Amino acid sequence: MDIVHSDFKKGKVKLRIHDMDDLWYLSHIIDVGDFVKGKTTRKMKVGKEETKMVKKTITLKIEVEKVEFHKYGDSLRVNGKVVEGPDDIPRGSYHTISLEEGSEFVLEKKEWLSYQKKKLEEAAEKKFNFLICVFDREEAILALSKKYGYDVLLTLKGDVARKRKKVDVKKDFYTEIITALGEYEKRYAPESIILASPAFFKDDLMKKLNDKELKKKIVLATCGSVSENAIDEVLKKPELQNALKKSRVREEELLVEELLVEITKDGLVAYGFKEVTVAVEAGAVIKLLVGDYLIQELRQDEDYEKLDNLMKQVDSSKGEVHIISSDHDGGKKLKGLGGIGALLRYKL
Repeated sequence: MDIVHSDFKKGKVKLRIHDMDDLWYLSHIIDVGDFVKGKTTRKMKVGKEETKMVKKTITLKIEVEKVEFHKYGDSLRVNGKVVEGPDDIPRGSYHTISLEEGSEFVLEKKEWLSYQKKKLEEAAEKKFNFLICVFDREEAILALSKKYGYDVLLTLKGDVARKRKKVDVKKDFYTEIITALGEYEKRYAPESIILASPAFFKDDLMKKLNDKELKKKIVLATCGSVSENAIDEVLKKPELQNALKKSRVREEELLVEELLVEITKDGLVAYGFKEVTVAVEAGAVIKLLVGDYLIQELRQDEDYEKLDNLMKQVDSSKGEVHIISSDHDGGKKLKGLGGIGALLRYKL
């Protein structure tokens, strides 16, 4: 995302959207009561008798009443009352502005909270994507990191000769993996390639890898299996700290792990909406973790205000607010705790 212009004193920022990651961020930044101004299409009657309908591109400013985002869709839908636009558009009428890749628009808030500014800055940062491959001699999974999780790109199965079972091994499996790594490296230009396997398989593959430029990007790690759970396992490896230091997924998973550690020792922690509300109202919350799915659910049920108030209270008391994606293992664990948890300054 590009921040084309910003004036936080006046509450206005002009933004340009690049991809789905940006829409995910905006779905947590745009709130009810904000103003969104951008280009949109509207059906208009034309002709002397106004019997013909045509789509016309216009610029509207709406006061937001509803925000809808589906991560498998291609747009963020913002609905609200028209407050500014062409003379033939009634003020107070409802319209939906669809924000998508390539959209440029102005977002105006009465007040920008610190966590909202932070998320906007994160979305505007240079993308730090990495390619991760977990494999053994029979199977490989290749995935690409995203700011809110990761996408599995490819699953490979190898032909392996086994004892008591004769198999015609048609291709060298490691060569297939290396070819796939090379193709995805050219396509996505990851800053790092994380190569992880149980036992010695990664060392065997490295012996077959002759591409010096590809080798420079590779960081080795160990995992216990070949599965999507292994990807989450690898993200937590301490030896990957430098390679993954800008990875949003890693940061989120470590935050959830910190929460779980405090729970196991009955420490400085609260989880579940009721307990967290008590902690927030007591001013005890230093870090608030909120699952992105919870935000979407409460918005759909038109019950988001209570969560919004909690985040504002934490922000005003100099606490940190972290929106956790449900696309990775950490987010799934937080969902199991009710989708919300807090690390505390002191025990209640």
